[in-house]
This record gives sequence, structure tokens and C-alpha cells, in this order.
Amino acid sequence: MRSLTDPWELGGIAIPNRVVLAPLAGIGNWFVRLQAKRYGAGLAVSEMVSSHAIHYENRKTLDELLVVHPDERAGGPVAIQLFGQDPDIMRSAAAVAAERGADLIDLNMGCPVPKVMKTGAGAALISDPDTAVAVARAAREGSGLPVTVKLRAAIAPGGVEGFEVARRLVEDAGVAGLTFHPRSAAVRHKGTPDYELAARLVEELPVPVIVSGGMHGAEHVRAVFESTGCAAVMLARGALGNPWLFAQVLGTRSDEPTRSEVLDEWRWVVDRAVEHLGPDRAARYLRKFHPWYVERLGEGKAVQAALQQADTIAEQRSVIAGLQPLIAA
Repeated sequence: MRSLTDPWELGGIAIPNRVVLAPLAGIGNWFVRLQAKRYGAGLAVSEMVSSHAIHYENRKTLDELLVVHPDERAGGPVAIQLFGQDPDIMRSAAAVAAERGADLIDLNMGCPVPKVMKTGAGAALISDPDTAVAVARAAREGSGLPVTVKLRAAIAPGGVEGFEVARRLVEDAGVAGLTFHPRSAAVRHKGTPDYELAARLVEELPVPVIVSGGMHGAEHVRAVFESTGCAAVMLARGALGNPWLFAQVLGTRSDEPTRSEVLDEWRWVVDRAVEHLGPDRAARYLRKFHPWYVERLGEGKAVQAALQQADTIAEQRSVIAGLQPLIAA
């Protein structure tokens, strides 16, 4: 009987279980990945990082996006996701990512955002399989690490060209595994994923396939794992502000977090953001994190507004501290 708690290997890298944190654009830094691992994720993939920015030594990219914290490494293997359409630049960037501590290189060939696709990167590579293969080969050559690819089913609804590109990436580029999001790029996160198509891909490919997209709640995640036969499942937006989902999916927890637990985790996130960025930049950066925890606590617009208007970390911490007495209510 297959279980999400079973260990497995991806390109020879041992992974302790079959629940993975997705690469969350603009969010998936080291402490977000560490948070997922603290609650049970067997693997956490970084937010997508521009291969061009690495190659041309953009300081913010090198000093922030490629940070691998010792605590994260202690929690399991580290996967850095890169995007770009130039094989030579990808070869260079992958080498740097390996030097910075990556165990796996993941390539984004599924991002549907127009500003990414118009450069020929992201989901645009689904329409250019020769370049997709060349980029994946280059990443392997540059890093010397196992390479995986995250891609979508197609560019437009009804298409399956991503299915064909997946075959070529395995056969011609030698990728170690694939993450398959069975929706088209055009619909982004809307519509029902074609899990039957994902099951076909799992059956046909000789490498592990991770399934991503459209899963809501622990029971649904487990159902997709069973119905597709995939090697692992990838949690994305459902895990935002909800790291307890990993434990629920793995069966180590069944209840929802208490108010006290949510507040403690929220403060942990604030502390890690300050550690990562310093207090001034963290205060701005955290404005996209706060709403997840406010909503989880069932608070309303007044608390949201107070946090968005708070210019300093001290002010934001004060707002959060003001919610604590409600535990006893």
C-alpha cells in the first residue's frame, strides 16, 4: 500500500516523504521553505530565480534569493528553481546555484505570467521543445546535479503539448523527474486540472512525476496521490499561511491549529523575515504575508488595515500582540 509518508529518491537524492512545497513566486525564500519542512514537507522548492540575474551577478538575486540556511539544509535536500531560455546562461546559473548549496536544480517551464513568457521562458518553452531540451541539458552540465522540470499540460485549454515535451525532456535531456500541473497556461489557476492526463504521464514516463495544481485540503491531496499514481504531490497556494497542511496531509495531525499556534507561527515568520532582510525591508516585505494569518484567525478589515499601514516591524508586532488576549475569550 503506497503512502505519502514513504521515502523515495529523485535523481539519487533521498527524500523522506512524498509531500513537496511548490516554488512560490516572490515568496519561497529560505524561511518559507524551512517553515514547510518544520511541518513535515519532504522537499521544498525555491521561488523561481532568473538565470540571467544570476549570470550577470545581480546582487539582490545572489544575496537573497540564493540563500540556503543551515537549518533548511538540516531539514532535507534543497531544490533551487531557475527560469530562462538561453542554454549558455542557464549552464552558468546552474553552476552558481550548485555552488550555493542546491542539491537539485528545478527548471520552470510552466509559469503563465506574460512578462516571463514573452522572453521565451516559463510556459513558452512548451511551444519550443528543442530549446526546452537544450536548456535542461545545459542545467545538468553546469550544475552536475539532478535536474527536474515543472511544466503545464499545454499553452491553451484542450492542448497536450506539455505531455509531449515531458517525454522529450526525459528521453533527450535526461531529466531526473518532472512536476506536472495538468492545466493549460492560459487558465492559470482556474478550471479543473486534468488528473487523468497526469495519471497517463505517470504511467508512460520512467522517472518520478510530481503532481501539482488544484488540490484543496488533506483529503483531496491524498485522493489525487492515489488516483494518479504519482511519486509525490506538490502543495502551493493552499499552504500559504497554513504550514499545518503538510502535517494534515501526512496524517501526523488531524485538527486545525489553535489561535495560540497561529500567533506563534506568525511571530516566527516575522522574526525570520527580519533575520533575512533586516527590520526596514522586512516591514515592507511582510505586507503580503500578514493577510494569510489575519484570515486564518478570522480577523477582519480593521486588523488588515492596521498591519498594512504599520511602517515599522515594531508597529506590526504591536498589532499582532494586541490579538493575543483574544485567546482567552
